[in-house]
Amino acid sequence: MSWFISEAQAQTAASQPGGSPMVSMIFMVGLFVFFYFIAIRPQRKRQKEHDDLVGALQKGDEVVMTSGLLGKVSKLEGDYLVLAAADNMELKFQKIAVHAILPKGTLKNI
Repeated sequence: MSWFISEAQAQTAASQPGGSPMVSMIFMVGLFVFFYFIAIRPQRKRQKEHDDLVGALQKGDEVVMTSGLLGKVSKLEGDYLVLAAADNMELKFQKIAVHAILPKGTLKNI
């Protein structure tokens, strides 16, 4: 025999479930919907915009790389691009490293 709780009360408390399984399922679905609208959907939208930007690259575009480097696209080679960063200086980058395409003439104004 226990000092604080009788065995009958302990068995009764252990046999009753903590809640309805339907409530747990609704909570899990609600949590997934919340996570989808807060994290997954915006990230997919940003990724699609970046893919469109990379797909629209052309020779002569002025771009900003993710490293902050500014330059003009001089050649496109598959998944890579050659960037003219200065006079007689060309650098090769992956296309996915492009952060933004600048309006024409931006490099001359800087």
